[in-house]
Amino acid sequence: MPVEFERARLVPRAVFASPWDVVVCPDLSREEKIDVLLRWAYDAAELAVAREGGMPGAEEDQQERILGALQAVQEHIATERTGPTEHHGLLS
Repeated sequence: MPVEFERARLVPRAVFASPWDVVVCPDLSREEKIDVLLRWAYDAAELAVAREGGMPGAEEDQQERILGALQAVQEHIATERTGPTEHHGLLS
């Protein structure tokens, strides 16, 4: 069954078990994989901020795995381009 790209782009964890599953998915183009992984990175950064703020039950930090998956799809991640929010998410 083909991957539901729109659902994956909005809620990556609902479609993929891990960031690496995005990388190896044959149903997505390179650009779609980047979109999904960037969203996943944003979500992980939001959870990290929530944990720092004392929110209980937040998911284990996956940022390293997500960045590794992004590195596998992209040849260069512009880590110097961070978002304006507290979590400094990656900008595409």
